[in-house]
Amino acid sequence: MNRVVVGLSGGVDSSVAAAILHHQGYEVVGLTLWLMKGKGQCCSEGMVDAAFICEQLGIPHHIVDSRDVFQAHIVDYLVAGYSDGITPLPCSQCNKTVKFGPMVKYAREQLGIDKIATGHYARISYNSDLGRYQLLRAVDQSKDQSYFLYDLTQDLLAASVFTLGEMHKTETRKIAAEFGLKTADKPESMDLCLVEANGSMREFLDKYLAAKKGDIVDREGRVLGQHDGVHHYTIGQRRGLGIAAAEALYVIGIDAVNNRVVVGDRTHLTQPECTVSRVNWVSIAPPTTPIRAEVQIRYRTTPAPVTVIPLMDGQDAHPTRVWDGQDAHPTRVKLVFDEPQLSITPGQAAVWYDGDILLGGGIIERQN
Repeated sequence: MNRVVVGLSGGVDSSVAAAILHHQGYEVVGLTLWLMKGKGQCCSEGMVDAAFICEQLGIPHHIVDSRDVFQAHIVDYLVAGYSDGITPLPCSQCNKTVKFGPMVKYAREQLGIDKIATGHYARISYNSDLGRYQLLRAVDQSKDQSYFLYDLTQDLLAASVFTLGEMHKTETRKIAAEFGLKTADKPESMDLCLVEANGSMREFLDKYLAAKKGDIVDREGRVLGQHDGVHHYTIGQRRGLGIAAAEALYVIGIDAVNNRVVVGDRTHLTQPECTVSRVNWVSIAPPTTPIRAEVQIRYRTTPAPVTVIPLMDGQDAHPTRVWDGQDAHPTRVKLVFDEPQLSITPGQAAVWYDGDILLGGGIIERQN
């Protein structure tokens, strides 16, 4: 009998993934990671619901205490990033370092099982010509989560099953109801688990970072107002500046070293290019020359045409000199957009595609 470990968060998606595989005859083992205390779907309430689902399906349920890992790789990572004036994206790092990696390790070493499944909306295929597993967008484009999975390695993709990748969310809800799952009508998780557990990102950060007053300035350095901590701001932010001006002002830069928030009008938000680091090449081998693709610089942004230029490790993006193939594969790229993009935010992920195929992605290092 085929065996699979299903990561259960206590939400409807992972519950349906487990139910489908169980119905198909798989020997299913439920696995829930205890990440933190609180109201979020990944926390106490989620563990209770996940345990109930396993009881409904008649499958074993394992809980792994991952709080220290989550603290080190997500909480500390977020706090350090906001303190340095960037806006980190925790979800991709959480998926690789906290969830998929440890789940595969636990499944293999503790249970002798080679496959894990989750409720993510994405697809995996194997391209025999390239000898690589490829990550694809979900059929339901409105629920596609491939953007958050760009950092998965070939080994993790080979071990993973995305049961819902070919389905629409409406089908998931229908199947949950047909199986009579407790989570069938459970509301969607609308935000980061840390935000759900703390009320807002501001409240979460205020637990770790003390208020530190500083200046809000324009591009020429003229003081327009005051702030109580650079960690309360992000690129593109308009509300909450507390500045009266004839035209709308946006955060266009965060200078953590000098404790300043820089604002400007909407025209100052657009940039023609940016540099991306910590790149993971997913569905193709690392290229040695520029490639064409479509990129998302945030989860919900419309994919934009772009030229992706590989850079050598340690190479500055100015002037551009492509990777020469002598070093290890390029872990930095320069993205040159066909049209300047709004609110390019250091710390967020840039993920590029060829149609539905996710080619690669990384963390925005800086605007150029």
